[in-house]
Amino acid sequence: MKPWIVDTGASDHMTGDAAILQNYKPSNGHSSVHIADGSKSKIVGTGSIKLTKDLYLDSVLHVPNLDCNLLSISKLARDLQCVTKFYPNSCVFQDLKSGKMIGSAELCSGLYLLSCGQFSNQVSQASCVQSQSMLESFNSVSNSKVNKDSEIIMLHYRLGHPSFVYLAKLFPKLFINKNPASYHCEICQFAKHTRTVYPQIPYKPSTVFSLVHSDVWGPSRIKNISGTRWFVTFVDDHTRVTWVFLMKEKSEVGHIFQTFNLMVQNQFNSKIQVLKSDNAKEYFTSSLSTYLQNHGIIHISSCVDTPQQNGVAERKNRHLLEVARCLMFSSNVPNYFWGEAILTATYLINRMPSRVLTFQSPRQLFLKQFPHTRAASSDLPLKVFGCTAFVHVYPQNRSKFAPRANKCIFLGYSPTQKGYKCYSPTNKRFYTTMDVSFFEHVFFYPKSHVQGESMNEHQVWESLLEGVPSFHSESPNPSQFAPTELSTPMPSSVQPAQHTNVPSPVTIQSPMPIQPIAPQLANENLQVYIRRRKRQELEHGSQSTCGQYIDSNSSLPEENIGEDRAGEVLIPSIDDSTLPIALRKGVRRCTDHPIGNYVTYEGLSPSYRAFATSLDDTQVPNTIQEAFKISEWKKAVQDEIDALEKNGTWTITDLPVGKRPVGCKWIFTIKYKADGSVERFKARLVARGFTQSYGIDYQETFAPVAKLNTIRILLSLAVNQDWCLQQLDIKNAFLNGDLEEEVYMEIPPGFEESMAKNQVCKLQKSLYGLKQSPRAWFDRFTKAVLKLGYKQGQADHTLFVKKSHAGKMAILIVYVDDIILSGNDMEELQNLKKYLSEEFEVKDLGNLKYFLGMEVARSRKGIVVSQRKYILDLLKETGMLGCKPIDTPMDSQKKLGIEKEMSAVSQFMHIPTEEHMEAVYRILRYLKMTPGKGLFFRKTENRDTEVYSDADWAGNIIDRRSTSGYCSFVWGNLVTWRSKKQSVVARSSAEAEYRALAQGICEGIWIKRVLSELGQTSSSPILMMCDNQAAISIAKNPVHHDRTKHVEIDRHFITEKVTSETVKLNYVPTKHQTADILTKLYLGLTSKT
Repeated sequence: MKPWIVDTGASDHMTGDAAILQNYKPSNGHSSVHIADGSKSKIVGTGSIKLTKDLYLDSVLHVPNLDCNLLSISKLARDLQCVTKFYPNSCVFQDLKSGKMIGSAELCSGLYLLSCGQFSNQVSQASCVQSQSMLESFNSVSNSKVNKDSEIIMLHYRLGHPSFVYLAKLFPKLFINKNPASYHCEICQFAKHTRTVYPQIPYKPSTVFSLVHSDVWGPSRIKNISGTRWFVTFVDDHTRVTWVFLMKEKSEVGHIFQTFNLMVQNQFNSKIQVLKSDNAKEYFTSSLSTYLQNHGIIHISSCVDTPQQNGVAERKNRHLLEVARCLMFSSNVPNYFWGEAILTATYLINRMPSRVLTFQSPRQLFLKQFPHTRAASSDLPLKVFGCTAFVHVYPQNRSKFAPRANKCIFLGYSPTQKGYKCYSPTNKRFYTTMDVSFFEHVFFYPKSHVQGESMNEHQVWESLLEGVPSFHSESPNPSQFAPTELSTPMPSSVQPAQHTNVPSPVTIQSPMPIQPIAPQLANENLQVYIRRRKRQELEHGSQSTCGQYIDSNSSLPEENIGEDRAGEVLIPSIDDSTLPIALRKGVRRCTDHPIGNYVTYEGLSPSYRAFATSLDDTQVPNTIQEAFKISEWKKAVQDEIDALEKNGTWTITDLPVGKRPVGCKWIFTIKYKADGSVERFKARLVARGFTQSYGIDYQETFAPVAKLNTIRILLSLAVNQDWCLQQLDIKNAFLNGDLEEEVYMEIPPGFEESMAKNQVCKLQKSLYGLKQSPRAWFDRFTKAVLKLGYKQGQADHTLFVKKSHAGKMAILIVYVDDIILSGNDMEELQNLKKYLSEEFEVKDLGNLKYFLGMEVARSRKGIVVSQRKYILDLLKETGMLGCKPIDTPMDSQKKLGIEKEMSAVSQFMHIPTEEHMEAVYRILRYLKMTPGKGLFFRKTENRDTEVYSDADWAGNIIDRRSTSGYCSFVWGNLVTWRSKKQSVVARSSAEAEYRALAQGICEGIWIKRVLSELGQTSSSPILMMCDNQAAISIAKNPVHHDRTKHVEIDRHFITEKVTSETVKLNYVPTKHQTADILTKLYLGLTSKT
């Protein structure tokens, strides 16, 4: 069929060959067309023709006297709603709506010609001109007698998965009578899938190096084998030749560009005139800016958040990553080889034809400008990336009966030597050599599912590479970084599969995917994690397997796990201390210390036993998707939404311009009845208030919550005076607060599909999570309680007390929406419940059982408060349920700088190390020893307030600061305690004890104030217990002035309290000093009863 001439002067499509038309309809013969020579020619019929997949011509006129085919641009634009763009060597047709290219024509003898195929054969043959070595390599394949489809597949793999259209350009003989669009590759879909393209900006030729585009990619979550996490690209605008340099830090960009510019000047006798980049700060360092100014290089940067202005470099990075992903997915190489894949992709892209360059390759166009550089570069026959390679071992490096080759993985081409880059995981060494043979159908690593750069893979490979020392690359060279003959340690536990083959190419019935298929493992769900073992066990060669975790879904026999033919275990022993807690969870295979030995329900009353077991049995979902799978939680979510809408919490509206909505999430919890049964499943919608801005959508935020110290004081009074302890819950408490600011919130998760796009919730009432919600709710609650005649405490603003004329008391303490009621005025407490029920939606939970994670059990002997469930949940979350318990929370042989359990490790949260993690694990082992133990509040005759204070002296071996500690007792029960490092260095033990004494007195005064507000006034002084005679002497007498003048404020404060008999100082021997445990290392009990 003759080509179609693109004609802007023709009013209709015309042809002189009726045989090519479909749906042909003869005409009456009265119509005619005016030809360019002025004559007329009759139209004898009309028909239609499909030139390409997307180019369908209708109402084509049959004009027998016409010797050519004419394509009318005006007709095409009207019928197909497309636009035609003319370039110097071609023109393209693009759909107006999608921007998709539906056809193109090439310039030939001054005319734009459109063949029935997508591209003309003449252009294809012209674009195949490459370097002599590449032609020899390609012809060696294309002239073989094997099936052409198999050759196409192999070339597709060798060249890094290019488009089959480009392959047709390079090898037109292979595509005779074949449509490139009929070939498909799943690997390309996984690696290159994008959105619909938009109209391209025409390529405007410039001069070489007049404009260089640059962009930085990174950081990669996985370090390359060389330790790099970034790469920078430089793209010549004229030839589109690309240079890529791997970097360990972004700050290397300036140095690399200076080296690159020197290479351009020395090798090509050229100068870079303009550097174009994005707005990243690495391009605006003082050193680089000075260098550009001194060399007269103009730096053009894109605007903020406008990557389109640096489109050439951005698109080149995308192209590099697409090819690199193809190379890695198809060969299944580990992710720490991503840098080698990027360098190989650069090598291949520079040698592939480009549409922008009228289907010439960047290297081809570059060599036309600098032909003298051809000798300095090497073009080797291409091989499949990641395939198995056998590198020759030279005689001086082997014995007579040693193997004559090393099995390696092919990782690309060397830019500085004429050879292939191969890596041996066994020898942990790179080789650059020509003495190598390839098994291109056999990948070195076993084939599995298509892998991405996921967090799980990142953690696993990072742990494997933990012991790999990084090395510094040499100075950047004109092409890429290419480490050669580097002795780089690699994880020996990751061994290649012995027989992982890509199936031999077979005849393809197009269309079909050509993704190679590899044998699957016997059980893909198998995951084995080996818990970190103690250093002592490793030193003694412990072979215990009790620490291993195995996926509970696996049914594979234990003796067959991960073994190959030689019996070597292929599954790596991973130090899971770097893995997320979720990955370390599993089913403990065996343990010598089951948790059942350390927690028991014996001795509990039947009702409290039911309550405790119900806390353990009920599971709480973590996401809205998990909640929707369970009917109880799904109902709880709907109840919360109904309550919010009933309360008028929000109105649905469109988001105003310039406003930013606050996000939200679901929180799930369980409310229990007094008998331990589930009272209700509670779902709470919480706003993500951390995204709010001060002064815009919130003002004041502070709202007090109940102090645990106050609650323990109340428990001590209740057990000694037989007060009741009851609990209330305010349902949706924060919804009762009035919201003054204008706040918009996103649609709650799980309900987005029912709303239109750009719709949000305009909040009318406060909501959990908003910064101002606690204050709004507490103000509303305070006004309601004060209205009933209660008096607000000043020592703790969440404490409300009402005294009757008969001397009885009603006490209320609130922690957000959880309320504790106590006292001996039962009538007033009933009136309070009724009043609160009228003001708010209140749930009466009966006697106090579970409050803020604390389990409260009461009997005739007293009250026990424990955190059994919290400890068990913590041990389960950290995978320590099966650990061996210990008697002490800290190892006396190790020094973290200060030896005070949790306060010690908490000081290193900003820079934790493995040693600190070991200390945390030891604390967890200590907690397992007694998860059911807690505080016991007993009834006594003691009515004193006692405070024990103590201090070590220069206990911190790093900064020599001392640690203060105190604990206080109210009516014989422990209520408060604290351990805190002093802010200054004490010059003597007496000074350290004196400062601790001042802190203890302050705590005692606060306790006396709380007791007074609870109606327990007493004239007896606070009993201060101290084991340092010098500190007591300083407090009672104005002695040692020269040694104490720098602590005058504390001395005067203590003296004043002692003189006014607010405090009475008593000496207590060190062995009876209760606060000693808060300042010294706890070495366990000396005796057990």
